[in-house]
Amino acid sequence: MSTRKWQEKALSGIDALGYQLDDWGITSKVNRHNIAAYLMLRQIWLQGQWDSLQAKMARRRLQLERTRQRLETRQDGLGRVARRIRKCRQTH
Repeated sequence: MSTRKWQEKALSGIDALGYQLDDWGITSKVNRHNIAAYLMLRQIWLQGQWDSLQAKMARRRLQLERTRQRLETRQDGLGRVARRIRKCRQTH
């Protein structure tokens, strides 16, 4: 059976379920349109969450890179100070 036929069968089942629920007076909100709208809303929400995570990760990467650069700069500075101290000790 093709994907299209499966899709139509599922949508027909949803329509039938919605009709039965409406007929019983439970709810009239179960239909293919409301389900499609709900799924689209959830997709948009998930995309927003993904984008938020990506932004947080990029910010953390930048923070780590800046910290690494600061540490390397300090290490270079400490290396210069250590060389000066060694040089002073050798001359005295």
